[in-house]
Formats: sequence, C-alpha cells, structure tokens
Amino acid sequence: MRAILFAGGLALILSLLGTRVAITMLSRRGYGQEIREDGPTSHHTKRGTPTMGGIVIIGASVLAYFAAKLATGTVPSASAWLLLFLFVGLGTVGFLDDFIKIVKQRSLGLRSKAKMIGQTVVAVAFGALALSPMLEDDRGQTPASHHISFLRDFDRWEVPTVLLVLFIWFMVTGFSNAVNLTDGLDGLAAGATTLVFGAFVLVNVWQYNQSCALSPSASCYEVRDPLDLAVVSAAIMGATFGFLWWNASPAQIFMGDTGSLALGGALAGLAILTRTELLLVIIGGLFVIETLSVMLQVGWFKATKGKRIFRMAPLHHHFEMLGWEQVTVVIRFWIIAGFFVAAGIGLFYAEWVAGIG
Repeated sequence: MRAILFAGGLALILSLLGTRVAITMLSRRGYGQEIREDGPTSHHTKRGTPTMGGIVIIGASVLAYFAAKLATGTVPSASAWLLLFLFVGLGTVGFLDDFIKIVKQRSLGLRSKAKMIGQTVVAVAFGALALSPMLEDDRGQTPASHHISFLRDFDRWEVPTVLLVLFIWFMVTGFSNAVNLTDGLDGLAAGATTLVFGAFVLVNVWQYNQSCALSPSASCYEVRDPLDLAVVSAAIMGATFGFLWWNASPAQIFMGDTGSLALGGALAGLAILTRTELLLVIIGGLFVIETLSVMLQVGWFKATKGKRIFRMAPLHHHFEMLGWEQVTVVIRFWIIAGFFVAAGIGLFYAEWVAGIG
C-alpha cells in the first residue's frame, strides 16, 4: 500500500513542477496550439497556448511508478509493464500528431488513417501480449482474461483469442479517441480522467484484498497483479491531477493528443487487465456520452442531408454554443463524470456484497 501512496504523491509533485517547466520551454520554442476555425469564437484567444503537455503526464507517471517500485524493493509485474507500454505507445502516436500540427501550423495533425494505424499497432501488440501463454504466472493466469467481463469474467463463454484481440483493439482505440474528443475545454478531460483513475485505484485495491491467490472464497477475484495495477493507476491519477493545476481555466498548457490518447488507452488497458471491461462503460460514462454525441451528429447530418441534432459536437461545445460559460460546462461535466464513477463503484461493491450474502 505504501507504493500506491508514494507513486501517487510523487507523480503529483513531478507533474506540478514539471508542467511549469514545460510551459516555459514550449512557449520559447513556439509550440502552440492551433484552433479550429469552425469552433466557438471564444476559443480563438487560446491560439498559441503551449500544447503537448501530455509529455509531462506520461513522464511523471512512469518515473513515479518505477521510483515506488525501487523504494519498496519490489519488481514490476507483467501487467504493469503492459499497461505502461500501452500508455507510452499511444502517447507516442499522439505526440506525432501534435508535432505535425505545430510544424505545419494547422489544427489537424496526422491523417486519420495514419493515426488509426498507429493506434492499431499499439493496441494489437498489447492485446496479443496480454493474452500470450508466455506471460502466464505460476497460477496459469495471463494478464488479460480469455473471457469478456463486466464486474468479473463471464466464465460460461470463452472467446477465441483472435476475437478477443479484436475486442481489445476496439476498446483501446474507442476510449483513446473518446478522451481525445472530450479534451476540448480547459481542464475537462484532465479532471474527468483523474476521477476515473481514482476509481480504478479503489477497484484494484479491493481486488487485491479479496484476491483468490490470497484468500480463496466464493466471492474472490481472479485478477493477476491487482496491487501493482493500483500503483500504476495512482501514478497516472497523481500526474493528471498535478497537470490540472496549470490546465484549469484559463489553461496555460494543453495536454494535446499526446496526453488524451495515452490517458484513454490506459483506462481501456486497466479495464482489460482488471476484468472490468464493460464496467468501464459506466465508470467512464462521460467519455461514452461525448463519443455518442459525435456519432449521432454525424449520422443524423448524413441521413437528413445537412440537419443537426446539436449545435456543435462533441456535446460540451453544444452547451457552449447555447451560451454557457466554459467554466460552467467543465464543472457540470465533472459532476456528471463523478456521478458515473460513483455508480460504477457502487455496482462493483454491491456485486461483491451480494456474492457473500
């Protein structure tokens, strides 16, 4: 448990101080954000704000995790290595996207096909390794399960490996893009992801305390390396929280695709490795709503030849166009994110209580 507190606290400090340094360095180099011309006019004042702040989130998280392992004298688990690979890998794809935006001075970076190829390579590699027999522990468990899960595995249906890798690809690309879509207002994505990573810290700690490897029972959890996943979760939560100090309105730096793709992918990775894949739809409900708003807008626009459901998508821009202040939208969306997190944790705990009743 000391490693969890150490990783979270150190990541917060590193991010808090590192982001200040990043703002200065990126500003000197002119690495500023380009703004969509079709977006709310209030966003035009943000042009030139330093971006790629996700580098700090990733760096602080990784450094804090390994420092915690060194301080406690423990070895990183296979699950943690895989989650960090996914986190850093998708961050690298996002970095390339951000860098191209800066170099070419446009609001669009990598072409959508190139970005999807990058996300696919990382997601498929993660899925294949997480299911590989080479990474089985002494109890025969692979980091990811060969079943689909909600609060725990659906044991009746073992899914073929190829289909599971496709499912993992869908989850990773879906949630990395969902957080990317949500990252449109100062502090919105950073605050919401902090809440969700905090939820996974609780889930992982509970799974460790009720692990079948430690105390077999009718309601125990067959999850590999839950305590180490809690350390990674705490590190990312702390780093994102520290970044929020500088990202809150008016933002002095943006996380960019570097941060949003990495954070979204890490959420999907945590759900996969903790056997709570479908629970992520509830805990991360805000990101699901934001993504659905875009899908509905595009689908309705094409079906009706030009009509719109929302004034602008993703959903947070719709409320901006209605006249809501940015800060009002962000705080209310944080409340919505908190509601989904509370609902997900409540379901998780209620299922365990029912299992011992």
